[in-house]
Amino acid sequence: MTIRVVVADDQELVRSGFAMILDVQPDIEVVAEAGDGAEAVEAVRRHGADVALLDVRMPRLDGIEACRAITAAGVCRTVMLTTFDSDEYVYEALHAGASGFLLKDVRRDDLVHAVRVVARGDSLLAPSVARRLVEQYTRPAARPPRPEPRLDELTGRERQTLLLLARGMSNAEIAAELVVSDHTVKTHVGNVLAKLGLRDRIQAVICAYETGLVAAGGSPPGDRPGDRPGPLPPPRR
Repeated sequence: MTIRVVVADDQELVRSGFAMILDVQPDIEVVAEAGDGAEAVEAVRRHGADVALLDVRMPRLDGIEACRAITAAGVCRTVMLTTFDSDEYVYEALHAGASGFLLKDVRRDDLVHAVRVVARGDSLLAPSVARRLVEQYTRPAARPPRPEPRLDELTGRERQTLLLLARGMSNAEIAAELVVSDHTVKTHVGNVLAKLGLRDRIQAVICAYETGLVAAGGSPPGDRPGDRPGPLPPPRR
């Protein structure tokens, strides 16, 4: 099955470069390029795209609003193209429904991998990108924790799984950390999403930070009873 992609960026060289990398893949077809968010939304609708790569900052309609419109239509998943040091609206993009983030200096193989991951319905939560962005834009000083009663519905192991998700760990890494099978981790992740009413892993990470379950830096805010089944070692590098 061919993955149909729209690439949107107001910088033509960046846009064309990404498009060239993707279009030579046997399972990916770039069906359109767009210079702003409005063009991107229309291109997704016209071509029935599966994945849209959206620059956060674009004229007419920015990437966040384009992401919100595309997500609302429910027919295409979105990946934001961002420069970590300058973008101030990543938090809003997460809530708009973005399925992942790529830095604009992303490596060729990582770009292709990201499109394939998002196309199959997963979220791109690389520790080097998504976790740092979430920590930056959900730090307690900027956004006070909000109560989330549904956290009480999580078992101790599900809560620990959520903590590890917030560190940007993959299922395989979580399985190694908890010494369980990949299948068990998938079950825990599915239970976390279902009980908290979340769409994907990225929303789970946002929830962990917003509720104060995890503080900036990826650690629990304290040793409150029930916060975790046991001490969590620093994330593996």
